[in-house]
Amino acid sequence: MTKTRERKASPINEKIIVKRVQTGVRLEKRLLKVLKGLAEYHDMTLGDLLEGIVLHAFDGRHPFGDETRRRIADLKRIYKLDLDADASHRLLEVGDRQTETISKRTKKRKR
Repeated sequence: MTKTRERKASPINEKIIVKRVQTGVRLEKRLLKVLKGLAEYHDMTLGDLLEGIVLHAFDGRHPFGDETRRRIADLKRIYKLDLDADASHRLLEVGDRQTETISKRTKKRKR
């Protein structure tokens, strides 16, 4: 006979104790501005916002409703953020060797 453990759904208001750590995460400058603006709009810390986004993503759920997506679009326009999910694997940082190589190739093509 196999025993199975049933997980009871936690009440939405039940607090969960966690241990947080300080981290040094590098983000694209305009993306960070949009995230900070969104956190401010929701009166929460940037860390709380990021935790929520990641937890929703891990569950395959959308973290934002219609109103928040409209606010994000406004913030993206304000901060001139023209990146989308398709850009996520193509970002290179200024000063990277790859960036310098690509920049040199581009200059040669223009001549």
